[in-house]
Amino acid sequence: MIISTLYCEGMILGKPEFTVIVGANVRKHRINNNLTIEQLAFDAGLTYSQVSRIELGKIKTSAYTLYVLAKHLKVTPNDLLFV
Repeated sequence: MIISTLYCEGMILGKPEFTVIVGANVRKHRINNNLTIEQLAFDAGLTYSQVSRIELGKIKTSAYTLYVLAKHLKVTPNDLLFV
């Protein structure tokens, strides 16, 4: 799995790697909640493109956006940040 190869105990991840991990966690929790990108985007007040790009690790996002996504995914923000 790509996520496990990005994380090493005690290693500080670079922004690109961290962004990929956050995006993968958003996608995992979205799928676990049986939501489409469109549904999550609408519920969170974001655009389809924004959620898609977050999931793909193409853009960094704000702490507030992660908070909003976490609330709509019924997880804590920490669940989106860690492997």
